Amino acid sequence: MNFKKSEEFIPFSPPWIGKDEEDEVLDSLRSGWITTGPKVKEFERRVAKYVNVKHAAAMYSCTDAMLLALKVLGVDKGDEIITTTFTFASTGHVICHHGAKPVFVDVDPETFNINPELIEEKITPKTKGIIPVHYGGQSCDMDPIMDIASKHNLFVMEDAAHAIGTKYKGRKIGSIGDITCFSYYATKNLSTAEGGMAVTNNEEWSNRMRILSMYGISDAREIWHSRYSKAGAIHHDIVELGYKCNMTDICAGIGLHQLAKLDMFNLKREKFAKIYDESFKNHPGFKIPVIKEYSNSSRHLYPLLLNLEYFKIERDSFIDELKENNIGTSVLFMPLHLHSYYKKSFGYSYGDFPISENLFDRIICLPISPKLGEDTINKVAETILYISEKIKK
Repeated sequence: MNFKKSEEFIPFSPPWIGKDEEDEVLDSLRSGWITTGPKVKEFERRVAKYVNVKHAAAMYSCTDAMLLALKVLGVDKGDEIITTTFTFASTGHVICHHGAKPVFVDVDPETFNINPELIEEKITPKTKGIIPVHYGGQSCDMDPIMDIASKHNLFVMEDAAHAIGTKYKGRKIGSIGDITCFSYYATKNLSTAEGGMAVTNNEEWSNRMRILSMYGISDAREIWHSRYSKAGAIHHDIVELGYKCNMTDICAGIGLHQLAKLDMFNLKREKFAKIYDESFKNHPGFKIPVIKEYSNSSRHLYPLLLNLEYFKIERDSFIDELKENNIGTSVLFMPLHLHSYYKKSFGYSYGDFPISENLFDRIICLPISPKLGEDTINKVAETILYISEKIKK
């Protein structure tokens, strides 16, 4: 193979920000209203419409959205929440911040999502709810999860940090569970730089999350009226102990244009995923992602699994080889039960969830951002195939 490495470093997941977003930020700056205001309200309305729910509450992050969602769902000290270990820290942390216990379940080895068949055995009298995580943009198998929740009177709060635009059996993720939380972080399919949102059909929960996001002030989201017009109250009442995690109009302005482009972004990701699929599907050293028939994936991640028996080196060394050839990747995720905090706090240890552990040892998440372009994706695939020939047994 006449191979030449990329002249420039190919980053793992750069955001695609255009002139529309830039102009909207400038508009916010010049308006004088740069924190939570009318653009946040409009962004909430449009996302709710996009995922086919009635209400949305924008936050500074998906972590904040999940924290407040659990608050309004009544999670308290001593409760147990069932979720997956194969997820980012946020999923477990928000449970712990309420004094509850994360009860982990292993995943399906093909989808990397929580295995519904393992949920019911973890239910105890202390169980309050279930948090399914839609890994990489592929939906969990929601029907059995919702059936289990209904049977045991549990809530379902979906961690959809990867899944804006994903569908499950034709329904948008966001319209199934009691509350669904999205991430708009810099690497996500829809980015507001930093940001998140909780969506629900329950108006009381949505209103309360908005209040909680700004100190617990009863009408905090409407303060912009009193500061920039004659409307609005002079005094404001704190109705409960809140937080400070509101989204700004600067971020929401970016989000309005990103949302308008989201379906196009996701189609490009699907196109890039197919390039990778064609490159690696018949290679004995790799296993490509399996997308189930019930899921229309947002393709937030492209998780390639290594067949470690085929190669002379381990996964981390493979990543080092990619770095040397100017390819950026990521490892998502180290299972939560392997982190020191969760081992010390809840007694988890290596061997508790073998499927998640095996995935972590073999996974490499490849660049798939639509900003990169088809030629770049082809270069990534070419580089991986070149390295695989160098280091095979």
